[in-house]
Amino acid sequence: MTLKSDVILERMMTLHPKVMDLTLGRVWTLLDRLGNPQNKLPPVIHIAGTNGKGSTQAMMRAGLEATGAKVHAYTSPHLARFHERVRLTGELISEDHLTEILDRCYEANNGEQITYFEITTVAAILAFAETPADYALLEVGLGGRLDATNVIDTPALTMITPVDLDHQQFLGETLPEIAGEKAGIIKQGILCAVGPQQDAAMDVIERQAMRHSAPLIAYGQQWHVSVENDRLIFQDENGLLDLPKPALRGPHQIQNAGLAIAGLRALGVGEAGCEAALTNAYWPARMQKMTSGVLVEKAKPAELWLDGGHNPAAGRALADTLKEQPKRPTHLICGMLNTKDISGYLRPLSEVAASLTAVSIPGEQNTISAEETAMFAAEVGLEAHVSENVGCAIERIVASEPNARILICGSLYLAGHILRVNDPI
Repeated sequence: MTLKSDVILERMMTLHPKVMDLTLGRVWTLLDRLGNPQNKLPPVIHIAGTNGKGSTQAMMRAGLEATGAKVHAYTSPHLARFHERVRLTGELISEDHLTEILDRCYEANNGEQITYFEITTVAAILAFAETPADYALLEVGLGGRLDATNVIDTPALTMITPVDLDHQQFLGETLPEIAGEKAGIIKQGILCAVGPQQDAAMDVIERQAMRHSAPLIAYGQQWHVSVENDRLIFQDENGLLDLPKPALRGPHQIQNAGLAIAGLRALGVGEAGCEAALTNAYWPARMQKMTSGVLVEKAKPAELWLDGGHNPAAGRALADTLKEQPKRPTHLICGMLNTKDISGYLRPLSEVAASLTAVSIPGEQNTISAEETAMFAAEVGLEAHVSENVGCAIERIVASEPNARILICGSLYLAGHILRVNDPI
């Protein structure tokens, strides 16, 4: 079914010849034409980083909402449909509201060049400005310094999740260069909560914070998090919290949870809100166990899981998560984009997976072919196969190992395709 908003979004795709063109000039121009809605937002929490932004945002939202706060949230990319990017006071934006907001932005832009991400980010900001709330959570799309979300002069809080190598063609080849782009969201005198970082990244973040007289609360310095007796233990200068482990799976979610709690404590949220952040957060396609739908039925009696991670750090996190799961043969179905470090992503997974079946990502011009993915998989030591689609891959795996754990992985775009196929509207 084609929605009215789909038609406008399709038009927006044609407004700039490039998918990525990092600059803020076009965004500032459009915001000005719309009356500068970025200056009319509720207190903003701005989140940058390489991995964990979405999970951290989900936990922040759950914690704030548990206090009774009304919270807007902006994230990207979407999985099944665009509306997932814009959440107004806890609910996904309605089709009518989205269509109206997009149409106003398209008309105000007057046919001038602007990227799809830029104009849709402005649309989200406009919707946030016109809907009363207590907080607005803004997740950076790419980098930070020149990202379309980086138009808030005085956010309530900035946050930087772990920084790693990704999108080098846009952000720089080295970790310090990439960290410099992420740290571009730090604002004059505004507190910044920082997750675990490699030394080279932390050095850059600290220098940027010092230049802007921005106080830091950083992992390993002002706050600490660990797991003891299957409980999450968080400690900062305000004391110790003994909390349940996060509902989001994987050891890397402990660090994301720690950062979320550090941010919530900085905003004055108490222990009950911090606990809700861990237990109530939901974030699809992050080691998600699928429990119903077309593909789940096809996979039975095998388990079907879904993860959208796509860079080396995500591959390591996914491998660590699989090591924690009950013993069961794990077979990967993987599709990736040609902008990613494919070997770096697959190498840690070769230690925990019995095989990999490669697929191309339907409808994505930047997908690498199934044959190429299989070649990379074989090079890192995985038993590699090729399949024409995910359904056929599931059938082949189940035929040879009915009690397998099947994990579909490698790209958020593949994850979105899977969610649409598994539960068609």
